[in-house]
Amino acid sequence: VASAASAAAFAPSFGTSAVSSRSNAITGMKMQSVLSNRAGKSKAMPFLSQPEKLDGSMPGDVGFDPLGISTYFDLKWMREAELKHGRICMLAWTGCLVQEVIHLPGEAFSKKLALDAWASAPRGGMISILVAIGLIEMISNRFQLTATDMFANPARVPGDLGFDPLSLGNNPATRAKYELSEVIHGRAAMMGFSGVIHQMIVTKQPIIYSLLHWKSVDSSAFKLGGAAAKLGY
Repeated sequence: VASAASAAAFAPSFGTSAVSSRSNAITGMKMQSVLSNRAGKSKAMPFLSQPEKLDGSMPGDVGFDPLGISTYFDLKWMREAELKHGRICMLAWTGCLVQEVIHLPGEAFSKKLALDAWASAPRGGMISILVAIGLIEMISNRFQLTATDMFANPARVPGDLGFDPLSLGNNPATRAKYELSEVIHGRAAMMGFSGVIHQMIVTKQPIIYSLLHWKSVDSSAFKLGGAAAKLGY
């Protein structure tokens, strides 16, 4: 959802009968049009039209929205979600690696495999973390969390929490550079973290160990219930 937050488009309406019949067949579906070039072409997908709301003003906006999602939701709200999920996944990816070499004292925190570490962590601690995150989210957004009210203040910038202890954003050019870097790295981290989790399920090995001691996956693990069921997940 976060990655798809860069997109929008409208079904075209032309006079020819062939195009009219196609338009009638998809009435109400505001998908990125292959036929219309009234708004130019998408940078990400040059054979599709440029989504109306994706004008390139946001960092990382390359006009990708084949499903027209931004037609229905506030673009700022979706960018906020994309940035938050990207930041979380950048931390999560780092945590998967750190978990292999650094642990808190105690048997419950000694697992090298991130999935096992999550499963063995005290439930009370996990619930406390979840509650703390929820409170921070609600208070920082002044309890305005939905697409209809989060950006009631037009001056609010998606993802901007005013946190810049190194003053990297004082220079406009430097700020633009880091804003783009954050979006790109966040998108990569969302895909990378998903890949890491699935690799752990299939190989049942931590990441660093798996890279240093690579082994083939037993093909029988993919029968009757899939690899996760065969390996105990």
